[in-house]
Amino acid sequence: MLRATALALACLVGAPAIAAESPTYGKQLEGFAYPHPLKHFDFLSQGQNLQMGYMDVPAKGQANGRSVVLMHGKNFCAATWESTVDALSEAGYRVIAPDQVGFCTSSKPAAYQYSFQQLASNTHALLEQLGVKQAIILGHSTGGMLATRYALMYPQQVERLAMVNPIGLEDWKALGVPYRSVDQWYARELKLDAEGVREYERKTYYAGRWKPEYERWVQMLVGLNQGPGHEAVAWNSALIYDMIFTQPVVHEFKDLKMPTLLLIGDQDTTAIGSDIAPPEVKAKLGKYKELGPQVAKLIPHAELVTFEGMGHAPQIEEPRRFNRTLVEWLGR
Repeated sequence: MLRATALALACLVGAPAIAAESPTYGKQLEGFAYPHPLKHFDFLSQGQNLQMGYMDVPAKGQANGRSVVLMHGKNFCAATWESTVDALSEAGYRVIAPDQVGFCTSSKPAAYQYSFQQLASNTHALLEQLGVKQAIILGHSTGGMLATRYALMYPQQVERLAMVNPIGLEDWKALGVPYRSVDQWYARELKLDAEGVREYERKTYYAGRWKPEYERWVQMLVGLNQGPGHEAVAWNSALIYDMIFTQPVVHEFKDLKMPTLLLIGDQDTTAIGSDIAPPEVKAKLGKYKELGPQVAKLIPHAELVTFEGMGHAPQIEEPRRFNRTLVEWLGR
């Protein structure tokens, strides 16, 4: 009994020390290891010299001549696609996974007019430099909104579109979620910490469950936010949240022309601004179990795959099942 008590006390004493030793990363995520070589695309945008970090992974298996572009979510980076990159490469695809401006290994400009059109244009410029004329576009979370915008802007260059728990399946603003100013978002982002991120991700991304391997992505996000680029990272995050809230894509799903796959974890409850929405509004938001089928009906050539009991990030929760489903669909 005495030994067990001593061990428990040691764990309690050790917990703050572990938290204090959490890594911090540079303004462009310097110090965080990506699963494949990181390259950089330098370009001019809005009168500024900017940079996008990206991975360009060739086919490991027999190359099929097709390319897949992966678009990450708001609290994610290109690195979080790790298992999907490997699965697609093994299946013969060239895989390009960029970090968008304002995120992860890319520039954090002091002033930038964020729009999904601008981010799509930046990505298109990267693909042009890489000689990619046509691609399969796969977007997760906020990346799903960007993938939709990209497909609407460049329909002839999008072979297929796939989205994993995309946010923006509903128009939160129109549903009654209050507006939050960029300054209010900025104040919130400055306070970001590991405990808060971990609890939010446990509830929303992983349907109340937690595995030790998820911690890597918590430390990636918090280490970036609390590093030397703390204020620049928080400011860009605030600008990006404003973009997400004020630029819905749900009204244009009907205009998508290409075959589209929706991969939905049905226990997801993600909804921007739900934390400040009135109770009667909050009760209606983020119901992916209902939103998945609704949106599949809006998109002309859509197929819906539901991962029952899973949350916002099925590609991280059950990567083997997710990757098998994706590769099978692409192979048809």
